[in-house]
This record gives sequence, C-alpha cells and structure tokens, in this order.
Amino acid sequence: MYHWIEDKDFLNRMKSLCSDIVNQLVQAINSDGLMEVKQHLVGSGAKNLITQNANEPIDLDYNLEIIDSGDTNINDGRTIKNYVKEVFDSVLIKAGWNPCQDSTSALTTDQRFFKKGNKTPFSIDICIIRVDRNGSWYRLIHQKTGIVQLDQYYWNEAPQSKGLTDRVEWLKDNDCWLEVRDAYLEKKNMYLTRNDRNHHSFNIYIEAVNEIYGKYNGGFGYVQSIF
Repeated sequence: MYHWIEDKDFLNRMKSLCSDIVNQLVQAINSDGLMEVKQHLVGSGAKNLITQNANEPIDLDYNLEIIDSGDTNINDGRTIKNYVKEVFDSVLIKAGWNPCQDSTSALTTDQRFFKKGNKTPFSIDICIIRVDRNGSWYRLIHQKTGIVQLDQYYWNEAPQSKGLTDRVEWLKDNDCWLEVRDAYLEKKNMYLTRNDRNHHSFNIYIEAVNEIYGKYNGGFGYVQSIF
C-alpha cells in the first residue's frame, strides 16, 4: 500500500537532485526560444504529495507545462514530444543518466539510487501538459500502434480540471491541504487494490483536489476520471 515517505533526509536529497535535472530541462527549452515551459512537481510546494508503495521504487511525477508553443503548432504533439525528449535526453546524458523512455503519457528516466544512506531506487516521470484559456488542463498522450509512423498524439482533457489552480489556492489558503493529502493517498491505494494502472498521479491529484473542494464549496465533488 502507498504511504508517505518518512525519511526526510532522503526525501530532500531525492527532490533536490530530481528537481535540478528537471529545472535544467526547463532552462534548456526556454533558452532555445522555440517554446516556453515551466515545471511543477505534482502537489509541489511546502506540502507535496510524494508517496511510496511498500518498499518499491519511487516515481517523482512532474508536469511540464507549455506556456507558449512559439511557432510550433500546439496540436502537433509528435513534434512537441520528440523535441522535449531530445532536450531531456541531452540533459540526462550530461548528468550521467541514461536517455529517457517515451511512454504513453510521460517521459520516464531509468532508476537511480544514492550510494550512501537510503538506497531506495527512484526515477522521474514527466507529463507534458497545457492549460487552455478557460483553465482546463490537458495532458499530451502518445498512443503507440507498433508502427512509429502510425502513432497518434493528442491532448487529453482531464475531467473537472477547469479552474484547478484557483481551487488549489483556495484549499491552501483555507488550511484544507492536509485533507487533500489524505484524499490523494486514499485514492492511490484504492486504485492499487483494484489493480487499476490507468490512473496517473496527474488525474488522482485532480480528483483529490475536487473532492475536498466540493466538501466546502458545492459543485465540485468527487468525479472519477476515465483515464
């Protein structure tokens, strides 16, 4: 079952290393001038949401948000995903890591571990997202077919994501974030017991925010996502 990581020294070292890698990716992309991006560790901030399933390796989930796609068509998911992967691989190789893997919804690094102290393996998952003018969140999906030329790329809207940023700020400002953490952990374990591997942390996070926000503000109760 999932639990919060208790080893704070390990947690801080892991976050520091991985966030440095992801920040290098952001800086490299932004310095190219082809597009503008920023990164978010899921649940980032003073009260983050990093969990571990028993003694299994840890995935740190980041959202790479496209702020401005520049001259690149925002609907050209193949170009965007391939470009981000190319830059990410360059950053990883310079840091002594292996190139990342391109999965359906994320770019995933290989597992690393510290030679001293806690030796739990960990890796980085990066989802490419965008937020439209109405405040709805979309995740870039790479639907593989087995034939690279026929693969499909599309933006998948997260259910009930419109206005998510405002709801998160309201919950934090009104001291409700511990309830969000509890709901997030409960949902991760619920999907685990169902052997449901289709719910990424991106969607579980939105579900938890909406459930607790709906508890205090009508209209945004729990809605189970369909991906």
